[in-house]
Formats: sequence, C-alpha cells, structure tokens
Amino acid sequence: MPEKHSTSSMAKLRKIDAKQLFSELKASGYIVRAKDKWVLTERGEKFGGEYVEHSKFGTFIVWPENLLIDHASTSGKNFTATQVAKHFELSAKKINLLLSELGWIVKSEQGWQITETGLKAGGEQREDKQTQNQYVVWHDTIVRHKRLRQSVVEFLGQDAESHSTDASLSSFRQKFEAKHRTLDGHYVRSKGELIIDNWLYMAGVVHAYERPLPIEQDVMSDFYLPSGKVYVQYWGTDSGKVDDEKRIATTLIYEKHGFALIELFPDDIANLDKVLPFKLRQYGIKAY
Repeated sequence: MPEKHSTSSMAKLRKIDAKQLFSELKASGYIVRAKDKWVLTERGEKFGGEYVEHSKFGTFIVWPENLLIDHASTSGKNFTATQVAKHFELSAKKINLLLSELGWIVKSEQGWQITETGLKAGGEQREDKQTQNQYVVWHDTIVRHKRLRQSVVEFLGQDAESHSTDASLSSFRQKFEAKHRTLDGHYVRSKGELIIDNWLYMAGVVHAYERPLPIEQDVMSDFYLPSGKVYVQYWGTDSGKVDDEKRIATTLIYEKHGFALIELFPDDIANLDKVLPFKLRQYGIKAY
C-alpha cells in the first residue's frame, strides 16, 4: 500500500509552506474548517484523503504522495444558499429545505446550522456579525453533488430515472420488485417493510421509502424519517433470511458518516408497538 503523508509532511515534500497547502486543499474542496479542526470532505476522500489515528498527535488527515489537487473543476469560491438556488432556478428557501431534508443543515433559533454530514458535503458555518444570524455556505462543487441534484429533480417532478446516474440503484430496483402496496401508496419489497410502512403511516410519522443516503456512494436506506433525521433499516426478506455480511458492511457506512440508524429485524415485526415507539423517542419522534 502506497505511503500517505500528513498535510504538513506533504507540504515539505512539495517544498511549499504548510499554510499554502492547507489553503489549496480548502479552495479545491478537499477539506473544510469546522471550529478548531479540519474536516475531510467527500471530494477529498475521492482524491485519496483519509483519517488516521496517532497515539501522540490524535486524529489527522493524510494524503497519497501523488496527490492531485484539482483546481480546474472549481472556482475555489463558496456559494450562499441564494447562489445555489440560482443555479437550480429555485428559491433560497426551497434549497435550504432540500438541504435540510438531506440532513446537511438543521434549523435553529439562530438560523441554519451545518451538520457533520453537511461538512463532508463541503459546507461551512458562518455568522452575520451584525445580526448574529447563522447561515451556511457551500463549496461551489455542491451544485454537482449527485444527491442534491437528484433531490432537485425529484422535487420538481422531473423523470428521476432518466436523469439519475445511479445505475446501481436502478439495477437494485429491477432486481427486487416492489410489489406490496402500503396504506399510504408506497410500493415496498417485502411484507416486513409493508408492516413497518403501515405502522409509521398510522402513527402519523412522516417517512420516505427507499431514500438514498446523502453521500456520493450508492447506499439505499429502507426508510427515512426527516423529523428526526434518522434512517430505518429492516434486515429481513420474505424468505426470512438476514444477510449478515451486507448488514455489517452497511452499518459501517452509517457509522462512518454519523447517520442516525434504527435497525429492525424479523423478530421485531410482531412487536412494533413495543419496539418502535421507544426507538423513535431517542430521536425526538413521538408516535401515538
């Protein structure tokens, strides 16, 4: 495995000042600043960045020796919600609502606040010095993020299948037919999912079915509950089998990105009235 170097070590190799390299990495959207630390973005991961743990220096980011810093595909500038909205020909309010639905920002009394997932997507927290209102700016590559683009397409009612580049997700849909119709009109892929969907609907819990995680990697959640920013995965099929290998790999992705996750198993289906209210309350969702 090729050796990787810290940003400071990389700067020495390239015979430039470390501050200059940090600045270049930030301008290219590979890292963002969050309070007193640097956060690696999804874009930075694509170019080989990763976190390492050190007994003395703690957690920091390392890079491949042949790191390419892509200046060509970005202006290096940040976009406000208004500028992002202009790109998609929407209002800033609608863009913020879409960004919130993706779990990248949350509304507070002070304004919009960035989440850990939003940081990885390239967002940065800002504050108006006069009003002290908080808002978020985005690296200009955000307008090419496929999850945001997909959300805009779906919001506008356009043909998501023809516009989506998620070939693996389309293949998944073709392989596993959604044949069970729920009370709220969703078509789901197993009887267990049907019971869960009907339970959420009858309990008045707003939910989306088959919502991709808001990351570049193609990972499909079974359910997404926007009020609590929590995902629900049901590890069961009509055949009764649980794919433990898939479950472990998928939950690691949730953990890596800090997504809230509720896991349900076949044995839970007959006891949802006991199991789900307790799990939902942990994320501020009241049912019944």
